[in-house]
Amino acid sequence: MRIVAGKHKGRKILSPEGTDIRPTLDRTRESLFNIIEHGNLGTGSISPLRGACVLDAFCGTGALGLEALSRGAANVTFMDNDRRALALCRQNIMTMGETEASQVLRGDCLKPSRAANASDLVFTDAPYDRDLTAEGITALSAAGWIREGGLCVLETGSDETVKLPNIFEPLEDRKYGAARIHFFRFLSMG
Repeated sequence: MRIVAGKHKGRKILSPEGTDIRPTLDRTRESLFNIIEHGNLGTGSISPLRGACVLDAFCGTGALGLEALSRGAANVTFMDNDRRALALCRQNIMTMGETEASQVLRGDCLKPSRAANASDLVFTDAPYDRDLTAEGITALSAAGWIREGGLCVLETGSDETVKLPNIFEPLEDRKYGAARIHFFRFLSMG
């Protein structure tokens, strides 16, 4: 696995042995970031990555957050409850020299602590086939992790659908092999 574009383009991301941690594939990452930067997601000509505050929830190796930093995000909070995943994520952050722009939190994305700052862009990549995605993104929004108008990029298994409350506006949905990427805009807590 490698960073696809930006200042760290081509740099290797350490990935785990076995199947407990399932990083987003390079091709899928490239496609979803192209949609974020060049797609019609209602951001006009302004890249939602430039200077963005990002949350990489269920972060695993940190591949999505590191890709965001490589492409111009100001900072990323990496959140997971798996110690091995966080150790690997920290290693990848140090290898890329992104410790100043990164915060690593051991936390349950289904019961997150209150956010100090809301994020402009949120990635979730929960374990497939466990129905954690909708519960996770809803809990993160309730805890203040997503700013009003923030973009939410949710990765699930290809046969999974995501039903969210009407505080999220569905934007786009794409299938990539075993993965499906859902794009939503967070409207507000009402």
